[in-house]
Amino acid sequence: MFFKQLEGGYDYNFSYVIADEETKDALIVDPFSDEILSIINKEKFKLQFLLNTHSHFDHMQGNKIILEKTKTKLIIPKDKQIIKLGKLKMQALFTPGHAPDHFCFLIENKLITGDLLFVGAIGGTGNFFKGSDEKEEFRSLAKILKLPDNTEIWPGHNYGSKKSSTIGHEKKTNPYLNTD
Repeated sequence: MFFKQLEGGYDYNFSYVIADEETKDALIVDPFSDEILSIINKEKFKLQFLLNTHSHFDHMQGNKIILEKTKTKLIIPKDKQIIKLGKLKMQALFTPGHAPDHFCFLIENKLITGDLLFVGAIGGTGNFFKGSDEKEEFRSLAKILKLPDNTEIWPGHNYGSKKSSTIGHEKKTNPYLNTD
């Protein structure tokens, strides 16, 4: 599996390119610009899908231009939906709270967490985040914290001391998670 995290955009955003290296089928999660297409072209990938963790502007910045420049499809996920990418399978997990339409995406042992869980922090709720719900967010966090401790988390922003973490590390060190 090809898995690449890119940083840029409005607010230290992360975008992801994931591909089946055998079939060359690829997808993009949360594009911040069309610069991400240079990786698709360099690796000779066939872009199949575009996904967003949620509909906040900073996670959809590159959608329009990528959809205009390519023949890819924008997928609006459903809970527990399996998205096939060549021989790879990605599962969509409905995780509302920060946004009412928030999803995380699990592929192998990698979980793209969008704005639900960051390294050392969690996504915001309150008046600034229209439609957010603190109780829903903690229910969603509880759902993903049931994943194995070695599950890697790949957040939507570079807000932490590192660019990725694991469920186990976040359980032990994230001050917003009280798992005792």
